[in-house]
Amino acid sequence: MHVPQILVVDDDLQIRKLLARYVQEQGFRVQLASKCAEARERINTNQIDLIVLDVMLPDGSGLDFCRDLRATKSNIPIILLTALKEDIDRIIGLEIGADDYLGKPFNARELVARIRAVLRRSRDSRATHSDASRYVFEGFTADPSVRSVIDPNGGNIELTGAEFDLLLAFLDRPGRVLTRDQLLDLTRGRDGDVLDRSIDVLVSRLRRKLSDGVAASLFKTVRNGGYQLAAKVVQLEEQQ
Repeated sequence: MHVPQILVVDDDLQIRKLLARYVQEQGFRVQLASKCAEARERINTNQIDLIVLDVMLPDGSGLDFCRDLRATKSNIPIILLTALKEDIDRIIGLEIGADDYLGKPFNARELVARIRAVLRRSRDSRATHSDASRYVFEGFTADPSVRSVIDPNGGNIELTGAEFDLLLAFLDRPGRVLTRDQLLDLTRGRDGDVLDRSIDVLVSRLRRKLSDGVAASLFKTVRNGGYQLAAKVVQLEEQQ
């Protein structure tokens, strides 16, 4: 049985020790890093299943680290640790590919709950759609079994875990107007405190990544309603 390995990146020695002990007690394996350079080394030499990443690090910003990691096509889930009142950091984190966030100071028990939730969402999404058909919409092809999206020209579109989960919520319900609350329930399961703007940020990212001129209006904003996937969706049966 695979035991998830968590990489904790924080420059505070006491926080690293506390989290290492508590996360291990909860049944996970743990790698530690105090700065960006160490985090990159851990990722290159270990199978990391999730990263807990502080925003403020001695050799760079955790936000920049997150952006750079996504630029390498990595889809390792990331939970950002941000100052409690710095909502702007949380929003930026979502925009550049973080899967969740937690404000400092925080309770180690809550962090582990977030870790479990992010890992569970990724695992459940794969299990639910493991035998599902591929989705074709506006020339795009989404394959839930491998969590990939191919554009009309055959290129691969890199989506974070949160982005792909949101896309699947729309593809499973084409034409339906989905409220922000419904989308939060479908993609995040109401795990912990969620910014109202998080869904708006994710939809904006999907619009940008799936926009090729033809698909510029894939996701419609419905005033006082929510969002709607305004595209015909066809399911292709997998060949046996």
